[in-house]
Amino acid sequence: MNLIAMILIITTILSCILAMVAFWLPQMVPDSEKLSPYECGFDPLGSARLPFSLRFFLIAILFLLFDLEIALLLPLPWSDQLTSPTTTLIWATVILMLLTLGLIYEWLQGGLEWAE
Repeated sequence: MNLIAMILIITTILSCILAMVAFWLPQMVPDSEKLSPYECGFDPLGSARLPFSLRFFLIAILFLLFDLEIALLLPLPWSDQLTSPTTTLIWATVILMLLTLGLIYEWLQGGLEWAE
């Protein structure tokens, strides 16, 4: 049996065991303390199910998008060691241009304005 098949078998068995333990280990009858919302040790002052602005989610998605951009651009200093670093530079420029155009579009649509 080769090494990759053995690793796949071990990880599958281990993940199944951990999933079964996580399913059967917790208590099945939660009490009222566990069902109440937790607010830093204080009794909740209001409802814990208050809706909040959808713009918050938009800003969070934009943050994740630009965070991903940084993660994609981090290996660029090592691209000069490749056989054709100009190809890497062109792809990085394309990524930056697409994200910049998306940011400009979002800005023009008013999605970045917090208060209306």
